[in-house]
Amino acid sequence: MPLTFDLSLDDLSIYKGRNPRPNDFDDYWDEGVARMRAVDPNPERIPAAFQTDFAACSHFWFTGINGARVHAKLLEPTDPAPGHPGIVMYHGYSGDSGGWLEKLGWVAAGFTVAALDCRGQGGLSEDPGGTKGTTLRGHIVRGLSDDGPEHLAYRSIFLDAAQLAGLVMAMDDVDPDRVGVTGGSQGGGLSIAAAALEPRVKRAAPVFPFLTDYKRTWEMDLTVNAYQELRDWFRKYDPQHKREDAAFARLGYIDVQHLAPRIRAEVLMFTGLMDQICPPSTQFAAYNKITSPKSVEFFPDFGHEALPGSNEMIFEFMQQL
Repeated sequence: MPLTFDLSLDDLSIYKGRNPRPNDFDDYWDEGVARMRAVDPNPERIPAAFQTDFAACSHFWFTGINGARVHAKLLEPTDPAPGHPGIVMYHGYSGDSGGWLEKLGWVAAGFTVAALDCRGQGGLSEDPGGTKGTTLRGHIVRGLSDDGPEHLAYRSIFLDAAQLAGLVMAMDDVDPDRVGVTGGSQGGGLSIAAAALEPRVKRAAPVFPFLTDYKRTWEMDLTVNAYQELRDWFRKYDPQHKREDAAFARLGYIDVQHLAPRIRAEVLMFTGLMDQICPPSTQFAAYNKITSPKSVEFFPDFGHEALPGSNEMIFEFMQQL
């Protein structure tokens, strides 16, 4: 087996992360969850043009914090069994909820499926932080220069992810004790955030999670591709790095490694040891803080790319809900 370009497997297993945890982190997220729960979600289903005999496909809209109308693709069995499971899916950075066809296998297995469009990215969800429509990128640093950390864009996105999981749990015939979450890259980070902020989530399958241990990525000189905006922010707004410590302290509020101890779900993580987009050590900064039952599947020769067999393993894992 080739060596990872990052830490050894032994060192990964004990790595604790570099990005600082704010002293008021728990208060910050407790207040955010309270705000989320105080919102009337006003859910709405709009039938999609695509339909099948066994799956009812809908555009599902709900109101998130700050008044955003958030969109998800929703697929429900047309003949649902009472107490059936649900799966909530989260997409990669700047992407969207994907197509209908790729989700039908889950419905055929008896699941209700909800796939989130992250606000302001490639899908239909609103981003009322500035303008409606797509903004695609810049979400890591959006709010970094504002007066308070409550303006960080990912605070809203993390809460949307948790809120959608809760809304699926409340749907007719879905057993709230049989709901799982999954996604890759940004979707992996959101799976961790959702399971942390909606503690009723029973199973989480994050694939090479993004949005964790920002400082480690910076120190490895890998703030390119998905993390390029960190480098751009310093070049434009702090070229001498006089505010570097304050910037990484602010990013600590939206670092999923610090949310990981809240998770009660069983977790199955997937890591490519050659991942130079979301380095393995950053992923393990979160994984090592999870105290619920957990395991990881390694792909020694793979980076930030499709991991052969991982979809089947996730399906089998969620079948046990």
